[in-house]
Amino acid sequence: MPAEMTFASLQADVRNYLERGYSSTTDPIVFAQIPSLINLAERGIARALKVEGFIVAADAPLTANVATYEKPDRWRETISINLRAPASGVRTPVFPRSYEYIRAYAPDGSVVGVPLFYADYDYGNWIFGPTPDAAYTMEIVYYEIPALLDNATTTNWLTKYAPDLLLFGTLMEAAPFLKNDTRIPVWESKYQRALQSLDTEDLKRIIDRSTKRSEP
Repeated sequence: MPAEMTFASLQADVRNYLERGYSSTTDPIVFAQIPSLINLAERGIARALKVEGFIVAADAPLTANVATYEKPDRWRETISINLRAPASGVRTPVFPRSYEYIRAYAPDGSVVGVPLFYADYDYGNWIFGPTPDAAYTMEIVYYEIPALLDNATTTNWLTKYAPDLLLFGTLMEAAPFLKNDTRIPVWESKYQRALQSLDTEDLKRIIDRSTKRSEP
């Protein structure tokens, strides 16, 4: 395995482990399926882990008199939202609530004010209550699905920091596709070990960071 995994090197590793899919001529079905198996593994890892590497902080505008807003591309789960006031730049937190709470708190969407709460309107959008009374900047911190690998996106966080996890996740996806049930527990064991190792490493980082903050 090279020093840094790429989309191309990962595909080559998968073919070598499987001993299948070396070319579109000799094994066209497996050759064509490997990129999809990699993407399935990436999505599964993103669902299984909440690690620092999947956290994104971004700014987005809130518009006066508009209550619903589209979530960022590849959003998976919101961690926090803060608002910056248009004039002072002062930050204030916006608190998570249920959609029903927002509707009960601000049943008339035409009534505006400083947004105090947000909720998932649906999977792709948030709703704020009250409806913003001015143009604010919202600072969003959220978990994302890393950019999926393809011929244009040749590396991502997983290829840089968890190549073993991505490799074994892909092989685990490949086993049932190839109807090779005997290999499923082998790849799953290696996958779970890599998953646990990364999760533990991330937890230690959080604890270390918390300790350093509390030191005099």
